[in-house]
Amino acid sequence: MALRVNEENYETEVLKSPVPVLVEFYSDSCIPCKQMSPILGDLEDEYENMAKVVKVNVNFDENLAQKYQIMASPTIVFIKDGQEINRTRGFKNKVELQKILNDII
Repeated sequence: MALRVNEENYETEVLKSPVPVLVEFYSDSCIPCKQMSPILGDLEDEYENMAKVVKVNVNFDENLAQKYQIMASPTIVFIKDGQEINRTRGFKNKVELQKILNDII
Protein backbone atom coordinates (compact mmCIF):
# COMPACT_ATOMS: atom_id res chain seq x y z
CA MET A 1 0.00 0.00 0.00
CA ALA A 2 1.33 3.41 -0.99
CA LEU A 3 2.85 5.48 1.80
CA ARG A 4 0.73 8.48 2.78
CA VAL A 5 2.95 11.53 2.96
CA ASN A 6 2.25 14.95 4.41
CA GLU A 7 3.99 18.31 4.71
CA GLU A 8 6.31 17.01 7.43
CA ASN A 9 7.83 14.15 5.43
CA TYR A 10 7.17 15.27 1.83
CA GLU A 11 10.63 16.72 1.27
CA THR A 12 12.37 13.60 2.57
CA GLU A 13 10.09 11.03 0.92
CA VAL A 14 9.50 12.79 -2.40
CA LEU A 15 11.81 15.69 -3.19
CA LYS A 16 14.96 13.99 -1.89
CA SER A 17 14.08 10.50 -3.11
CA PRO A 18 16.91 8.78 -5.01
CA VAL A 19 14.30 7.25 -7.37
CA PRO A 20 11.40 8.85 -9.29
CA VAL A 21 8.18 9.25 -7.30
CA LEU A 22 4.57 8.88 -8.39
CA VAL A 23 2.52 11.14 -6.09
CA GLU A 24 -1.24 10.63 -6.09
CA PHE A 25 -3.19 13.61 -4.76
CA TYR A 26 -6.48 12.10 -3.63
CA SER A 27 -9.45 12.52 -1.35
CA ASP A 28 -11.27 9.89 0.67
CA SER A 29 -14.60 10.66 -1.02
CA CYS A 30 -13.19 10.31 -4.56
CA ILE A 31 -14.50 7.15 -6.29
CA PRO A 32 -11.83 7.13 -9.08
CA CYS A 33 -9.17 7.48 -6.35
CA LYS A 34 -10.50 4.35 -4.66
CA GLN A 35 -10.53 2.53 -8.00
CA MET A 36 -6.89 3.46 -8.56
CA SER A 37 -5.73 2.18 -5.19
CA PRO A 38 -5.10 -1.44 -6.30
CA ILE A 39 -3.41 -0.19 -9.49
CA LEU A 40 -1.02 1.94 -7.46
CA GLY A 41 -0.37 -1.02 -5.17
CA ASP A 42 0.57 -3.16 -8.18
CA LEU A 43 2.88 -0.44 -9.51
CA GLU A 44 4.50 -0.10 -6.11
CA ASP A 45 5.33 -3.83 -6.16
CA GLU A 46 6.44 -3.89 -9.80
CA TYR A 47 8.70 -0.85 -9.56
CA GLU A 48 10.21 -1.64 -6.17
CA ASN A 49 13.70 -0.05 -5.96
CA MET A 50 13.12 1.73 -9.33
CA ALA A 51 10.33 4.14 -8.34
CA LYS A 52 8.29 5.06 -5.29
CA VAL A 53 4.51 5.44 -4.99
CA VAL A 54 3.08 7.81 -2.38
CA LYS A 55 -0.26 9.46 -1.67
CA VAL A 56 -1.19 12.94 -0.47
CA ASN A 57 -4.67 13.51 0.96
CA VAL A 58 -5.80 16.89 -0.37
CA ASN A 59 -8.23 17.34 2.54
CA PHE A 60 -5.54 17.06 5.19
CA ASP A 61 -2.59 18.52 3.29
CA GLU A 62 -4.14 21.54 1.63
CA ASN A 63 -0.83 23.42 1.47
CA LEU A 64 0.76 20.70 -0.66
CA ALA A 65 -2.32 20.58 -2.87
CA GLN A 66 -2.14 24.36 -3.32
CA LYS A 67 1.60 24.28 -4.00
CA TYR A 68 1.03 21.83 -6.86
CA GLN A 69 -2.17 23.60 -7.99
CA ILE A 70 -4.28 20.47 -7.62
CA MET A 71 -7.75 21.19 -8.99
CA ALA A 72 -9.16 17.65 -9.24
CA SER A 73 -8.76 14.25 -7.63
CA PRO A 74 -7.06 12.10 -8.50
CA THR A 75 -4.13 14.07 -9.85
CA ILE A 76 -0.90 12.18 -10.25
CA VAL A 77 2.36 14.12 -10.26
CA PHE A 78 5.60 12.42 -11.25
CA ILE A 79 8.67 13.81 -9.47
CA LYS A 80 12.28 13.07 -10.38
CA ASP A 81 15.28 14.70 -8.71
CA GLY A 82 12.93 17.01 -6.82
CA GLN A 83 11.27 18.36 -9.98
CA GLU A 84 7.87 17.72 -11.53
CA ILE A 85 8.39 15.72 -14.73
CA ASN A 86 4.83 14.85 -15.70
CA ARG A 87 1.25 15.15 -14.46
CA THR A 88 -2.05 13.48 -15.21
CA ARG A 89 -5.59 14.00 -13.94
CA GLY A 90 -8.47 11.61 -13.50
CA PHE A 91 -8.57 7.83 -13.51
CA LYS A 92 -5.66 6.21 -15.37
CA ASN A 93 -5.25 2.52 -16.01
CA LYS A 94 -2.13 0.58 -15.16
CA VAL A 95 -0.74 0.60 -18.71
CA GLU A 96 -1.02 4.40 -18.96
CA LEU A 97 0.85 4.86 -15.67
CA GLN A 98 3.47 2.25 -16.59
CA LYS A 99 4.22 4.12 -19.82
CA ILE A 100 4.87 7.37 -17.95
CA LEU A 101 6.98 5.63 -15.29
CA ASN A 102 9.02 3.79 -17.91
CA ASP A 103 9.70 7.09 -19.70
CA ILE A 104 11.11 8.75 -16.58
CA ILE A 105 13.07 5.87 -15.06
